[in-house]
Amino acid sequence: MSVEMASEIWKQIKGYINVVDRNEAAEIVVNVLIENDIDAEEIKNSFKGDSDVKRALADHLNEDESIEDEDEDIDDDDNDY
Repeated sequence: MSVEMASEIWKQIKGYINVVDRNEAAEIVVNVLIENDIDAEEIKNSFKGDSDVKRALADHLNEDESIEDEDEDIDDDDNDY
């Protein structure tokens, strides 16, 4: 599925998703796109008018950075011996 199609589907169905559930739904959309090798920049451009998806994407990118930082800390600890 193209990111443009995902964006169009999201626009059509998000009005039917309860406001309290939209953040989680947007996170699922972002995760599916990332898992299907859609670049974060492409997601950002396709969903540029949607604050829910942009927030979910930012959260996803921040999680990835924190995981990488933790991996680096573990690698640094291994070198202390």
